[in-house]
Amino acid sequence: MHKESFIKATVAEDIGRGDLFSFFGKPKNVTAYIIAKSDGVFAGREYIDVFSKLYPVTMEWLTDDGKEFKIGEKLLFIRGENKTILALERSILNMVLHASSIATLTSKYVKALEGTNVKLLDTRKTRPMLRIFEKYAVRCGGGINHRMGLDDALMLKDTHLATIDDLENYIKVARKNIPFTTAIEIESETLEMAKKAMELGADIVMCDNMSIDEMREVVAFRNAKYSHVLVEASGNITLETIKNVATSGVDAISTGSLIHQANWIDLSMKIEV
Repeated sequence: MHKESFIKATVAEDIGRGDLFSFFGKPKNVTAYIIAKSDGVFAGREYIDVFSKLYPVTMEWLTDDGKEFKIGEKLLFIRGENKTILALERSILNMVLHASSIATLTSKYVKALEGTNVKLLDTRKTRPMLRIFEKYAVRCGGGINHRMGLDDALMLKDTHLATIDDLENYIKVARKNIPFTTAIEIESETLEMAKKAMELGADIVMCDNMSIDEMREVVAFRNAKYSHVLVEASGNITLETIKNVATSGVDAISTGSLIHQANWIDLSMKIEV
Protein backbone atom coordinates (compact mmCIF):
# COMPACT_ATOMS: atom_id res chain seq x y z
CA MET A 1 0.00 0.00 0.00
CA HIS A 2 1.27 3.48 -0.87
CA LYS A 3 2.51 5.42 2.18
CA GLU A 4 -0.12 8.17 1.85
CA SER A 5 -2.97 5.68 1.52
CA PHE A 6 -1.60 3.66 4.44
CA ILE A 7 -1.42 6.72 6.68
CA LYS A 8 -4.85 8.02 5.69
CA ALA A 9 -6.40 4.61 6.42
CA THR A 10 -4.62 4.42 9.77
CA VAL A 11 -5.84 7.84 10.85
CA ALA A 12 -9.38 7.16 9.59
CA GLU A 13 -9.51 3.95 11.65
CA ASP A 14 -8.70 5.90 14.81
CA ILE A 15 -10.81 9.00 14.23
CA GLY A 16 -13.92 7.17 13.07
CA ARG A 17 -16.81 9.61 12.71
CA GLY A 18 -14.76 12.38 14.32
CA ASP A 19 -12.44 13.09 17.24
CA LEU A 20 -14.80 14.17 20.02
CA PHE A 21 -12.09 16.30 21.64
CA SER A 22 -11.89 18.47 18.53
CA PHE A 23 -15.57 19.45 18.76
CA PHE A 24 -15.12 21.63 21.82
CA GLY A 25 -12.92 24.57 22.78
CA LYS A 26 -10.73 26.82 20.69
CA PRO A 27 -7.67 25.43 18.92
CA LYS A 28 -4.25 26.55 20.09
CA ASN A 29 -0.78 26.18 18.65
CA VAL A 30 1.33 23.72 20.62
CA THR A 31 4.56 21.75 20.41
CA ALA A 32 4.50 18.03 21.09
CA TYR A 33 7.48 15.71 21.32
CA ILE A 34 8.14 12.00 21.29
CA ILE A 35 10.37 10.82 24.13
CA ALA A 36 12.05 7.47 24.63
CA LYS A 37 11.10 5.62 27.79
CA SER A 38 13.40 2.70 26.89
CA ASP A 39 16.53 2.18 24.80
CA GLY A 40 16.16 1.14 21.19
CA VAL A 41 16.77 1.66 17.48
CA PHE A 42 14.51 4.12 15.67
CA ALA A 43 12.42 3.34 12.60
CA GLY A 44 9.45 5.13 11.13
CA ARG A 45 10.72 8.50 9.96
CA GLU A 46 10.12 7.61 6.30
CA TYR A 47 6.43 7.24 7.15
CA ILE A 48 6.00 9.93 9.81
CA ASP A 49 7.36 12.59 7.45
CA VAL A 50 4.34 11.93 5.23
CA PHE A 51 2.02 13.13 8.02
CA SER A 52 3.38 16.66 7.52
CA LYS A 53 2.41 16.46 3.83
CA LEU A 54 -1.14 15.36 4.59
CA TYR A 55 -1.93 17.38 7.72
CA PRO A 56 -1.05 20.90 8.95
CA VAL A 57 1.82 19.94 11.22
CA THR A 58 5.60 20.42 11.03
CA MET A 59 8.31 18.02 12.14
CA GLU A 60 11.70 18.72 13.73
CA TRP A 61 13.73 15.53 13.89
CA LEU A 62 16.41 14.79 16.47
CA THR A 63 17.01 11.25 15.22
CA ASP A 64 16.82 9.22 12.02
CA ASP A 65 15.96 5.72 10.84
CA GLY A 66 18.52 3.21 12.05
CA LYS A 67 19.84 5.42 14.86
CA GLU A 68 20.13 4.10 18.41
CA PHE A 69 18.45 6.08 21.18
CA LYS A 70 18.58 6.02 24.95
CA ILE A 71 15.89 6.33 27.60
CA GLY A 72 14.95 9.97 28.20
CA GLU A 73 16.03 11.10 24.72
CA LYS A 74 13.68 13.35 22.76
CA LEU A 75 13.34 12.04 19.21
CA LEU A 76 10.92 14.34 17.39
CA PHE A 77 9.15 17.69 17.88
CA ILE A 78 5.75 18.13 16.21
CA ARG A 79 4.22 21.60 15.90
CA GLY A 80 0.70 22.60 14.96
CA GLU A 81 -2.76 23.05 16.43
CA ASN A 82 -3.54 20.94 19.48
CA LYS A 83 -6.66 19.44 17.91
CA THR A 84 -4.72 18.20 14.88
CA ILE A 85 -1.75 16.83 16.79
CA LEU A 86 -3.91 15.04 19.36
CA ALA A 87 -6.04 13.50 16.61
CA LEU A 88 -2.85 12.12 15.02
CA GLU A 89 -1.08 11.16 18.27
CA ARG A 90 -1.95 7.48 18.46
CA SER A 91 -1.47 6.85 14.73
CA ILE A 92 2.00 8.40 14.83
CA LEU A 93 2.97 6.57 18.01
CA ASN A 94 1.68 3.21 16.80
CA MET A 95 3.76 3.49 13.64
CA VAL A 96 7.01 4.44 15.37
CA LEU A 97 6.44 1.90 18.14
CA HIS A 98 5.77 -0.93 15.71
CA ALA A 99 8.64 -0.08 13.38
CA SER A 100 11.15 0.78 16.09
CA SER A 101 10.40 -2.41 18.01
CA ILE A 102 11.20 -4.50 14.93
CA ALA A 103 14.31 -2.42 14.22
CA THR A 104 15.46 -2.77 17.83
CA LEU A 105 15.19 -6.57 17.83
CA THR A 106 16.74 -6.83 14.37
CA SER A 107 19.69 -4.77 15.57
CA LYS A 108 20.29 -7.26 18.39
CA TYR A 109 20.43 -10.12 15.88
CA VAL A 110 22.81 -8.11 13.67
CA LYS A 111 25.11 -7.50 16.63
CA ALA A 112 25.01 -11.20 17.48
CA LEU A 113 26.43 -11.88 13.98
CA GLU A 114 29.27 -9.36 14.27
CA GLY A 115 32.58 -10.88 13.26
CA THR A 116 30.96 -13.15 10.67
CA ASN A 117 30.15 -12.58 7.00
CA VAL A 118 26.68 -14.07 7.37
CA LYS A 119 23.71 -12.01 6.15
CA LEU A 120 20.61 -11.67 8.34
CA LEU A 121 17.36 -12.11 6.40
CA ASP A 122 13.71 -11.71 7.30
CA THR A 123 10.86 -13.91 6.01
CA ARG A 124 7.31 -13.59 4.68
CA LYS A 125 5.94 -14.10 8.21
CA THR A 126 4.47 -10.60 8.32
CA ARG A 127 1.12 -9.24 9.43
CA PRO A 128 -1.47 -8.98 6.62
CA MET A 129 -1.17 -5.72 4.67
CA LEU A 130 1.90 -4.67 6.71
CA ARG A 131 4.64 -6.51 4.81
CA ILE A 132 6.24 -3.47 3.20
CA PHE A 133 6.11 -1.54 6.48
CA GLU A 134 7.53 -4.37 8.59
CA LYS A 135 10.27 -5.27 6.12
CA TYR A 136 11.24 -1.58 5.98
CA ALA A 137 11.64 -1.71 9.77
CA VAL A 138 13.94 -4.74 9.40
CA ARG A 139 16.17 -2.72 7.06
CA CYS A 140 16.28 0.12 9.59
CA GLY A 141 17.59 -2.37 12.13
CA GLY A 142 20.37 -3.51 9.80
CA GLY A 143 18.76 -6.66 8.40
CA ILE A 144 18.27 -7.61 4.75
CA ASN A 145 14.97 -8.45 3.15
CA HIS A 146 14.36 -11.95 1.80
CA ARG A 147 11.85 -12.05 -1.04
CA MET A 148 8.93 -9.63 -0.77
CA GLY A 149 6.41 -12.05 -2.23
CA LEU A 150 5.82 -15.12 -4.35
CA ASP A 151 6.61 -13.25 -7.54
CA ASP A 152 10.26 -12.30 -7.01
CA ALA A 153 11.88 -15.72 -6.51
CA LEU A 154 10.90 -19.32 -7.16
CA MET A 155 11.16 -20.96 -3.77
CA LEU A 156 10.19 -24.61 -3.41
CA LYS A 157 9.38 -25.47 0.18
CA ASP A 158 8.43 -28.88 1.56
CA THR A 159 4.76 -28.25 0.78
CA HIS A 160 5.61 -27.45 -2.85
CA LEU A 161 7.94 -30.42 -3.19
CA ALA A 162 5.20 -32.76 -1.92
CA THR A 163 3.14 -31.87 -5.02
CA ILE A 164 5.90 -32.21 -7.63
CA ASP A 165 6.20 -35.65 -9.21
CA ASP A 166 9.35 -35.00 -11.27
CA LEU A 167 11.54 -32.32 -9.65
CA GLU A 168 14.25 -32.50 -12.30
CA ASN A 169 11.81 -31.80 -15.12
CA TYR A 170 9.99 -29.14 -13.10
CA ILE A 171 13.22 -27.19 -12.61
CA LYS A 172 14.18 -27.53 -16.28
CA VAL A 173 10.83 -26.14 -17.38
CA ALA A 174 10.90 -23.39 -14.76
CA ARG A 175 14.43 -22.32 -15.69
CA LYS A 176 13.40 -21.87 -19.32
CA ASN A 177 10.43 -19.70 -18.43
CA ILE A 178 11.32 -17.56 -15.41
CA PRO A 179 13.27 -14.31 -15.98
CA PHE A 180 17.04 -14.64 -16.32
CA THR A 181 17.64 -12.78 -13.03
CA THR A 182 15.18 -14.86 -10.98
CA ALA A 183 16.69 -17.29 -8.48
CA ILE A 184 15.46 -20.78 -7.67
CA GLU A 185 15.65 -21.72 -3.99
CA ILE A 186 14.94 -25.20 -2.68
CA GLU A 187 14.22 -26.04 0.94
CA SER A 188 16.12 -29.09 2.21
CA GLU A 189 15.68 -30.90 5.49
CA THR A 190 18.51 -33.41 4.93
CA LEU A 191 22.01 -33.50 3.47
CA GLU A 192 20.76 -35.81 0.72
CA MET A 193 18.05 -33.36 -0.32
CA ALA A 194 20.51 -30.46 -0.27
CA LYS A 195 22.88 -32.38 -2.57
CA LYS A 196 20.00 -33.21 -4.91
CA ALA A 197 18.88 -29.57 -5.00
CA MET A 198 22.35 -28.43 -6.06
CA GLU A 199 22.67 -31.21 -8.63
CA LEU A 200 19.33 -30.22 -10.18
CA GLY A 201 20.34 -26.57 -10.51
CA ALA A 202 19.18 -24.66 -7.44
CA ASP A 203 20.72 -21.21 -6.99
CA ILE A 204 20.04 -21.21 -3.24
CA VAL A 205 19.65 -24.13 -0.88
CA MET A 206 17.83 -23.58 2.39
CA CYS A 207 18.90 -25.82 5.27
CA ASP A 208 15.66 -26.12 7.18
CA ASN A 209 15.93 -27.12 10.84
CA MET A 210 19.23 -28.90 10.27
CA SER A 211 21.81 -29.46 13.00
CA ILE A 212 25.05 -27.48 12.92
CA ASP A 213 26.95 -30.59 11.82
CA GLU A 214 24.50 -31.26 8.99
CA MET A 215 24.80 -27.69 7.76
CA ARG A 216 28.59 -27.96 7.83
CA GLU A 217 28.31 -31.01 5.59
CA VAL A 218 26.04 -29.13 3.18
CA VAL A 219 28.51 -26.23 3.06
CA ALA A 220 31.45 -28.60 2.51
CA PHE A 221 29.63 -30.30 -0.39
CA ARG A 222 28.76 -26.91 -1.87
CA ASN A 223 32.35 -25.69 -1.57
CA ALA A 224 33.67 -28.82 -3.24
CA LYS A 225 31.27 -29.09 -6.19
CA TYR A 226 28.87 -26.14 -6.51
CA SER A 227 30.70 -23.03 -5.28
CA HIS A 228 28.22 -20.71 -7.00
CA VAL A 229 25.28 -21.94 -4.88
CA LEU A 230 24.26 -19.92 -1.82
CA VAL A 231 23.39 -21.73 1.39
CA GLU A 232 20.76 -20.33 3.76
CA ALA A 233 19.93 -21.56 7.25
CA SER A 234 16.41 -21.30 8.63
CA GLY A 235 14.15 -22.80 11.27
CA ASN A 236 13.94 -22.08 15.00
CA ILE A 237 16.68 -19.46 14.88
CA THR A 238 16.88 -17.46 18.12
CA LEU A 239 19.03 -14.65 19.44
CA GLU A 240 20.81 -17.22 21.60
CA THR A 241 21.54 -19.70 18.79
CA ILE A 242 22.18 -17.52 15.75
CA LYS A 243 25.93 -17.02 16.30
CA ASN A 244 26.42 -20.78 16.61
CA VAL A 245 24.44 -21.35 13.41
CA ALA A 246 26.70 -18.86 11.65
CA THR A 247 29.75 -21.00 12.46
CA SER A 248 28.43 -23.65 10.06
CA GLY A 249 29.64 -21.57 7.11
CA VAL A 250 26.24 -20.68 5.63
CA ASP A 251 25.92 -17.47 3.60
CA ALA A 252 22.72 -16.24 5.21
CA ILE A 253 20.34 -16.92 8.08
CA SER A 254 16.62 -16.16 7.81
CA THR A 255 14.26 -15.84 10.73
CA GLY A 256 10.70 -14.64 11.12
CA SER A 257 11.46 -13.79 14.74
CA LEU A 258 12.72 -10.37 13.70
CA ILE A 259 9.11 -9.39 13.15
CA HIS A 260 6.77 -11.74 15.02
CA GLN A 261 8.84 -11.83 18.21
CA ALA A 262 9.46 -8.09 18.44
CA ASN A 263 8.03 -6.87 21.74
CA TRP A 264 7.00 -3.23 21.78
CA ILE A 265 9.50 -0.82 23.26
CA ASP A 266 8.30 2.28 25.17
CA LEU A 267 7.88 5.63 23.40
CA SER A 268 5.53 8.39 24.50
CA MET A 269 4.21 11.73 23.23
CA LYS A 270 4.11 14.77 25.50
CA ILE A 271 2.90 18.35 25.05
CA GLU A 272 5.22 21.18 26.00
CA VAL A 273 3.56 23.56 28.46
